[in-house]
Amino acid sequence: VQLQASGGGLVQTGGSLRLSCAASGSTFDDGAVVWYRQAPGMEREAVSCISSSGDSTYYHDSVKGRFTISRDNAKNTVLLQMDSLNPEDTAVYTCATGPRSSCRRPYVIDSWGQGTLVTVSS
Repeated sequence: VQLQASGGGLVQTGGSLRLSCAASGSTFDDGAVVWYRQAPGMEREAVSCISSSGDSTYYHDSVKGRFTISRDNAKNTVLLQMDSLNPEDTAVYTCATGPRSSCRRPYVIDSWGQGTLVTVSS
């Protein structure tokens, strides 16, 4: 499956963005989908995950209450709604998936999308 991430951009502190991860070549409705981010000079971290059925989600503590992940398997799309953004959210965001249906860690990833840059100005 090929993943295409989009929706990044420049936003002011307190603003919102919605990232989209679209699958092509195959469906990803059997696998959990994870959003990662990597800020300059930092290690990549998992921001959010949604199970294959959509009934289970995970959020990093730093984004709880601000980010919402959802998926529409009929459209082969996973969305990450990001609200109340702050400069610490500035990073390249990437979506990924693998054979596991749950968000139990460690994640098993076999398909990565390209990144989309999110920049939050102060």
